[in-house]
Amino acid sequence: MPEHEKIDYLELPAKDIEKVKSFFNTVFGWSFIDYGTEYSCFTNQGVNGGFFKSDLIASTETGSALIVFYSNDLAGTQVKIKNAGGVIIKPVYSFPGGRRFHFTDPNGNEYAVWSDKDI
Repeated sequence: MPEHEKIDYLELPAKDIEKVKSFFNTVFGWSFIDYGTEYSCFTNQGVNGGFFKSDLIASTETGSALIVFYSNDLAGTQVKIKNAGGVIIKPVYSFPGGRRFHFTDPNGNEYAVWSDKDI
C-alpha cells in the first residue's frame, strides 16, 4: 500500500524496452507488465517503477539520481550483470559502509550494487 509522502514509483528511460526487460529478468528475476509498446512496469522490487521508450539515459555524470541495489554476494551479482550484457563502469571499491560497483544496463542507464559482506 502506498505510504503518504514516501517515494512510491520510479520511471527510467529505455531505448530498447525488450532488451532492458530481458536484462532485469535474467539478473534480478524481475517480471513486467506491458502497457503498449512504449512502457513496461515492474513491481515488488523494493520500489515499483517502469521503463519508458526514450533515447535518453540516466547517468550520474549528467546529474541523474543513482539507483543502488543491495547484494549478499557482490562478485556473484557482478558476474550475472556481465553475462546478461551489462557493463561494469566502476569496478568494486570500498566506502565507509562496505563495497560497491557501478554498471550500465544494455540501454546505458547507470546503477550501483553494494554489499556489507566480505564476499
